[in-house]
Amino acid sequence: MSTKGPEGGRLAGVRAAVTGASSGIGEATARALAAEGARVALLARRTDLLEDIAADIGPSATAYQVDVTDAAAVRDTVAQVAEDLGGIDVLVNNAGVGSMSLAADADLDEWHTMVDVNLHGVLHVSHAALPHLVAAARGERGIADLVTISSASGRRVPKATSNVYAATKHAVGAFCEALRLELGPQQVRVGIIEPGFVVTDMTSDRDFGELEALEASDVADSIVFMVTRPRRHGINEMLMRAVLVVPGLSARR
Repeated sequence: MSTKGPEGGRLAGVRAAVTGASSGIGEATARALAAEGARVALLARRTDLLEDIAADIGPSATAYQVDVTDAAAVRDTVAQVAEDLGGIDVLVNNAGVGSMSLAADADLDEWHTMVDVNLHGVLHVSHAALPHLVAAARGERGIADLVTISSASGRRVPKATSNVYAATKHAVGAFCEALRLELGPQQVRVGIIEPGFVVTDMTSDRDFGELEALEASDVADSIVFMVTRPRRHGINEMLMRAVLVVPGLSARR
């Protein structure tokens, strides 16, 4: 589905970068930001998917191939994005992976991958983008936004198999709170979104039971809401959960 952003949208003139933009929440976010008039840099590893999505969105979107676990590559890519767009007003840290197993049965490589992507990836991209966000906040918009997609597991560990996944999300929450304290005086808003179950490639093999799972577009809508608030209004944390479907009540308003 093509995304044609209005020239006079709420994010007209805004320059945004989204990681993990080749599918799921990242793709939905890139489309939602572009639909509001933003110029969007799509960052991910899968070049073919990125280029197809960018082409579908239109001239306001550009694809950049990068692995967020590679700090040097991230630094160079973010610098290139800032040069191409003339700055970065909004960063969305979305790239993430998840693997669930009991600790006694766990594959250490899967644990390391979650730490590398979910935590180190956020650190690499945020560190590279911070100077550009601070500079953008001094511009006409008067504010910049750093939004990170965490998880409801970053608030409370839902089950034993969530061990390292939840640990990475708790760490991301602490990092973002520290960034909020540091960057608030420089007019850079820092927000974190904590979705529960969301239908994405990462959750395609899971049984949601009676929960009506969130869609990637629901999270994208929340990101747009976050970054379109007035300058005085910062949403620091947003918890999103699916609702329980009660038989006989689903059709009620």
